[in-house]
Amino acid sequence: MLSPYRVLDLTDERGQLAGATLADLGAEVILVEPPDGSRSRRLPPFVAGREGDPEASLWFWSYNRGKRSISMDLDDPADRGRFLELVAGADIVLESDRPGAMAERGLGYDELAAVNPEIVVTSISPFGQSGPKADWAATDLTVAAAAMVPKMTGDEDRAPLRVPLAQSFLHASAEAAGATLIALHERNRSGKGQHVDVSAQQSFMQATQSMVLCHLYNSPETTRMSGGAAVGPFRIRLRSPAADGFVSITILFGEAIAPFSSRLFEWIHEEGMCEGSDLEIDWVNFVEGVTNGRIGLGEYDRIQEVAAQFSATKSKAELLSAAREKRLLIVPICNVQEVAELGQFEERGFWREIECLDLGPVRFPGPMAKFSATPLDVSLPPPAIGQDNGEIKTRVAEPTTVVEAMPVAPLSDVKILDLMWVMAGPAATRVFADWGATVVRVESSHKIEGARTFQPLLNNEGGSENSGLFQNLNAGKLGLTVAMDNPEARELILDLVRWADVVCESFSPKAMAGWNLTYEDLKEVNPDVIMTSSCLFGQDGPMSHLAGFGTMGASMSGFYEMTGWPDRDPAGVAGAYTDYVSPRYLEIAILAALDHRRRTGEGQYIDLSQAESSMNFLTPHLLGWTVNGQLAPKIGNADPLMLPHGIHPCSGDDEWVAVSCENDEQWRSLCDLLGFPAEWSEADIAARRILGPEIESAIEAWTSVRRGAEAHSSLQAIGVPAHVVQDSIVVASDPQLEHRNHFRQAPHDEHGSMWIEGTRFSMSRSTDAISGAAPTLGQHTFDVLEGILGYDADHIAELAVAGVLE
Repeated sequence: MLSPYRVLDLTDERGQLAGATLADLGAEVILVEPPDGSRSRRLPPFVAGREGDPEASLWFWSYNRGKRSISMDLDDPADRGRFLELVAGADIVLESDRPGAMAERGLGYDELAAVNPEIVVTSISPFGQSGPKADWAATDLTVAAAAMVPKMTGDEDRAPLRVPLAQSFLHASAEAAGATLIALHERNRSGKGQHVDVSAQQSFMQATQSMVLCHLYNSPETTRMSGGAAVGPFRIRLRSPAADGFVSITILFGEAIAPFSSRLFEWIHEEGMCEGSDLEIDWVNFVEGVTNGRIGLGEYDRIQEVAAQFSATKSKAELLSAAREKRLLIVPICNVQEVAELGQFEERGFWREIECLDLGPVRFPGPMAKFSATPLDVSLPPPAIGQDNGEIKTRVAEPTTVVEAMPVAPLSDVKILDLMWVMAGPAATRVFADWGATVVRVESSHKIEGARTFQPLLNNEGGSENSGLFQNLNAGKLGLTVAMDNPEARELILDLVRWADVVCESFSPKAMAGWNLTYEDLKEVNPDVIMTSSCLFGQDGPMSHLAGFGTMGASMSGFYEMTGWPDRDPAGVAGAYTDYVSPRYLEIAILAALDHRRRTGEGQYIDLSQAESSMNFLTPHLLGWTVNGQLAPKIGNADPLMLPHGIHPCSGDDEWVAVSCENDEQWRSLCDLLGFPAEWSEADIAARRILGPEIESAIEAWTSVRRGAEAHSSLQAIGVPAHVVQDSIVVASDPQLEHRNHFRQAPHDEHGSMWIEGTRFSMSRSTDAISGAAPTLGQHTFDVLEGILGYDADHIAELAVAGVLE
């Protein structure tokens, strides 16, 4: 798909997923490594028996398959010159060094653009390239703390938890791949490159499910809860016992979810494990009933306990089988072995056997999505250090034909019909709207979209226009309400298909066929249309018709089981984790398909499984199983290469600070500041592991008498990575986020304005096009029907009389 493009990848473990994603899409990605190899080659897990071998790091293999490798010392003038020769013929440069480091070498954006004015340079950093925290020392743990994710993750009686595998930088890397393709799209219109600046803090904040807005919405804070989430008065269980492990049962309320909850209790009643009165639960209006006092606060806890007692009598396999048969929201909580053995992924042909040096075939996670016209060839192994030295030829890039010298916005030429709901789909099209695409969102005013009912709620009050999550996912879109079940709605939708470049839907696989709106139907009216279907498990396979949410995807993909303390049941990731990961891959897939269509005129159908695409964030643990037969242990906040590495209490109420040391220099600085024994400062990582409990206690003694901001400021002053674990109150006034204009008040048709999050990256030439909050129900009906489709008043009246418009 991206075969015309050359990418120079200078990143380490903080950015290599970005290049791997572009390589999967067909770009020529050249990893530029130091002579002794990338730092990521030293990261575990390793092939068993080859620990420390730079050619045997499963982490490196995970995020560098399909790349070529050359070795260069960019501090050497001769190698810098050779690198600049490659830049002259390249399209993209990816880098993840500290802000300013590239410029100090004479390889900053200005220097690269002087060699190649069309180059797109993407920088991935903890906090962005500028601002008061841009130069802060940081690790994944401290970036996560700044992004608020640990505040929502873990056990109430212990420290907040990190999600394993450096998730903040994996989010930033996937963000960078999409941002790079947006800049490339703009370059292919204007003929000019630019510098893309990706902040890991802002990227990872997507994993809070908009709970970073709680304070700004005057809505209750979300707090951590082992096996679930505490939202206002509700303690939502996402982990329930099974006879042979754990399952995730989703018991929620509202129009969209009520039928699932009702069917579950019908089954429980059939088995004699609940009262007949439980069949009368008002699943649609339950939240409203609790709010107005009609339903007691403890009723939700009782309902969930009934379900848990029932699930404990069944095996995981029995519960999953019943979920498929009865259409229930139940899935097993899987470890990586169970993920690797799940028939759904096998039957979809997801896994790829790739020949790896000195080992033979290795089973890797496969493509991010299925593309009908351009299937992804994920078959090339990770490279050896410098294996392509002398093989990479400089090339002369052909000048871009300028289509529009100064586009209004990078994606202002893109038109999207958005038929998606809740989070995993709309989060992707929100990015397109941010950068100028026209996105028409179709929903129903009678069957209220679930995201309109989710926290945070303005002033903690229900209402279809009060959800911060909905505002965040749909800002800048045009809103149209249509009765999709009305047969006469089909012609209206087809007219929108004729207008659109891309049609996105996230219903169950049967829904579009039921409306006669399959890809084949759409192609008849728009032959070069790009259509995407995004659902939990994809469009085929034995589990394709299992409806679900990101909580279930996180459970079945392995995220949930690996997050927790060694001595306890898995605490799990906060909320619908795959709903935070998969939108980035949907965005990337659409951008790649648009680029392919620009060059060939060919549209296509994209089948994205949210569970499959999200497994890119788990690949090292999956390879740990497929290569070594090792299960990823629960390790709390520990890290295999850093110590100290933990989250410690401060003097404020439920206030915590994350502290970690990447190297011996940082460790010695910490020892000096905290007054540790002289012999401790000479301890290497192995010795520190022996001292581990004593070190953690000593740090806690220091942090516990200080406020979080004081603690992290003191540690940053000596170069030690640290950050207070932010909640929505603290994050709302974070000076770094203020500098990057992260929180925006956007005009809203009913409330005047609503808070939303801004973009998670910036560009040096292009500015985002955020101009409004989410649409109210049917707000833009006439704008779309008259302005976009050209309908006259009589036609619109006919649709209204027929009940097509809601």
